[in-house]
Amino acid sequence: MNAKDEPPRTPPGEGAGADDEWDYSLQIPHDLRGAGIARCTLRAVLNAYGLAPMIEVAQLVAAELVANALEHSSGPVSLRLHWRERNLRLGVWDTSPAKPEFLSVTDEAEHGRGMWLVTGLAAAWGCHLLGEEPFGLAGKLVWADIAAGSAAA
Repeated sequence: MNAKDEPPRTPPGEGAGADDEWDYSLQIPHDLRGAGIARCTLRAVLNAYGLAPMIEVAQLVAAELVANALEHSSGPVSLRLHWRERNLRLGVWDTSPAKPEFLSVTDEAEHGRGMWLVTGLAAAWGCHLLGEEPFGLAGKLVWADIAAGSAAA
């Protein structure tokens, strides 16, 4: 494929739908394949809205948050994508009341870098603990914002 056959590159956050506000939610059973399913779903949604330049960063952050939720909780997980004012908010709900932790890791460690990754890639992130609700909702919501100009280097 040569340069004239390539589709035009759209600056991050300037695709079709970049100025629209939208939400998508994905319910994930407690299944370790959920992080991969979340990545695929996120890629499809961002491509549909012309936000392909954000995909790599958004996928890394979403997959990390979903994988953490699946590893540290025993129930289902929910991923919410919310686009507003050229910002993508990723929200991951799970049934565990434990806040995410920043672990000290060595070069040889196989785990423990996830929240460091989220902090480095997201414009902002946070955690809201949820108390027991009348309909059984409990646990926490961890969110991360990915700004329209966020593309992996």
